Amino acid sequence: MAGAAGGMSSGMSIGEVAERTGLSVHALRFFERERLFLRPVPRTGGGRRVYEAADVEWLLLCNRLRASGMPIATLKRFADLVRSGPGNEAERLALLQEHERAVRARVAELEASLEIIHGKVVAYERHVRAGTAAGVWAPDLSR
Repeated sequence: MAGAAGGMSSGMSIGEVAERTGLSVHALRFFERERLFLRPVPRTGGGRRVYEAADVEWLLLCNRLRASGMPIATLKRFADLVRSGPGNEAERLALLQEHERAVRARVAELEASLEIIHGKVVAYERHVRAGTAAGVWAPDLSR
């Protein structure tokens, strides 16, 4: 698969993939060691890894799953399921639904925290504007 000018071409180096995904070369090697890729990453005769556009797309999904709190073990399970091919879509779905529930719970927690923080910001803005901020939050440390 030859790439179009300016597009993702076939045969990317580890450095190019690191640049496109935001992952370090070290992280890419870790992903390979942990069998998180959907295929073995081929190498040139000189031993350099050769990645395809599909590898980059997969890594971008993995990045998003990791950034949303998916543990490596769960990501590994998902990769195993995808790698093994058709027939386990219900398992993949269940894994993703569970992760979605966990992310939604974290988002709800963050929203509750944000509401409290925003209330404090509004109160402090009001006091700073009015010149009444001194002593707004002055815990008694003499105890």
